[in-house]
Amino acid sequence: MVRHGWPILMAILLWWSATGAILWLDRFRAGSRGRVMIGATAMLALALVGLRLSAHDESPWGVHLAFVSALAVWGWNEIAFLSGCLAGSSKAPCPVGSTGWNRFGRGLGAVAHHEAALLLSGIAVAALCAGGPNRTGLAAFAILWAMRVSAKLNLFLGVPNAPHDMLPAHLAHLGSFFRRRAMNLLFPVSVTAATVLCLLLSQEALRPDITDADAASATLLAALAALGVIEHWFLVFPWRAETLWGWGLPVDPATPAPEPHPLHREPHDGAAFEVSIPPTACGVSLSTVGRQGAAS
Repeated sequence: MVRHGWPILMAILLWWSATGAILWLDRFRAGSRGRVMIGATAMLALALVGLRLSAHDESPWGVHLAFVSALAVWGWNEIAFLSGCLAGSSKAPCPVGSTGWNRFGRGLGAVAHHEAALLLSGIAVAALCAGGPNRTGLAAFAILWAMRVSAKLNLFLGVPNAPHDMLPAHLAHLGSFFRRRAMNLLFPVSVTAATVLCLLLSQEALRPDITDADAASATLLAALAALGVIEHWFLVFPWRAETLWGWGLPVDPATPAPEPHPLHREPHDGAAFEVSIPPTACGVSLSTVGRQGAAS
């Protein structure tokens, strides 16, 4: 029980606390964000050192160090993104009626810097883990990246519960690229693939002949994949981020309220939805105000 219970508990606590901490940090006023990024960059430097040291450490300690270090590298990217330091070249909302590749190109431009930073971070993680037997850090970063790409594509294609409330005011324009619809064809593929990955990793972790280090690695990665599946389901079922991260979403009267962006209307249900992002919205959880009108 301890062999698998501790890694599962550790993954859940890190996921919950790190997400809340990032949301809380990105509520700082614009003048304080530079200091936040300095602190985050110091954390990044320590994480890169941790990845290098753990790459040749096949003990359970090395596995946990690699996992935490990978999450810290990912956390730096999230802080840089939500603070607005690394988002995209375009800050314009998606024009109503924009479709197809035009909408995709505009959306990519809005997050291009963030995507480039993630790619460079992934290359750095792979380089630091190269040549060592402990690939937990690289695997963790790869799972986080795959889950993030999947979530972004699903938001772009359309989900019932887009997390507008988790966008800070200075990134409110990104909400205009979210589409609200009952389902898209990618979602079941994403959830199924992530669930299969979780099951395969769990099966590996439960092998009777596996070493303690390999069991810890497989369990941590399985838990991370399971959390990714849960986050995908958050896009479908109605929920509020305050339920899990209310402590990371403080009210900041100095933060200006963004202009509301209309969601793309989906003709299949004849419903019109309108979303406004309150001044307390930050990063991941949102108070979505939906209004369903009569079929046009």
